[in-house]
Order: sequence, then structure tokens, then C-alpha cells
Amino acid sequence: MKLAVVVLALAMTGCASVTDIEHTPATMSVMSGKNPQEYAECFVGKISDSREPSQVEPHKDGLRVIVPQKFASSTPTAIVDIERRSGGSSIKLFEDGGNNPLRPKDIQHAVTACISG
Repeated sequence: MKLAVVVLALAMTGCASVTDIEHTPATMSVMSGKNPQEYAECFVGKISDSREPSQVEPHKDGLRVIVPQKFASSTPTAIVDIERRSGGSSIKLFEDGGNNPLRPKDIQHAVTACISG
């Protein structure tokens, strides 16, 4: 029964585009003493243990990290926007299915692990 619930929850999340994900409410918003490049390097290093390589691109006054799904590396599942602020960065995490309590927590763990300088 539990397996059926997990499979159903994963099936309901579907495939989202970067545009779809960036229009969802942020699931996490934090500040870091690291500049955007340092934070992105830390985050990509932490998340690489559980996923295919993330795509890092310039965005506004900082960087955007597009995180692929665990099993479909061409489909994004999360976006991490890292903007330069005085003394560090502001970080916002947007996730596909961010209101799903059964979603993997590896992305959130990587976001919080990289906060401190």
C-alpha cells in the first residue's frame, strides 16, 4: 500500500519546464555569506552525490542552478536562484511538486549545507 502511494505521488508530479518551476512559490529562501560563485560551486558539489550534473547559468545579478530529476537528467525538477547581495548572496529554491511531502529532500539539504561561509 505504501509503495502504491509513493508511485502515485511521483506520477502526479509530472514533467515541468524551467518556466513552470520558476512560477511556483519558493520552497526555501535563505541568505549566505558566500558570493554567488562560491555558493553555486558548493551546491553543485553537494547535489552531485545524488543527481546528474546541474546546469549553472548567469541570471540577473548572480547565477541560476537548474537541477535535473533523479531519473530523467534532461527534465528539471528544481531551480536555485543565487543573487549577489552586500556581504554575500540571497538564495531562493523553487521545486517542481514543492508541496508534495514525499519529494526527495536532497536538494533542500544541499541548499542548507552550503549556507555558512
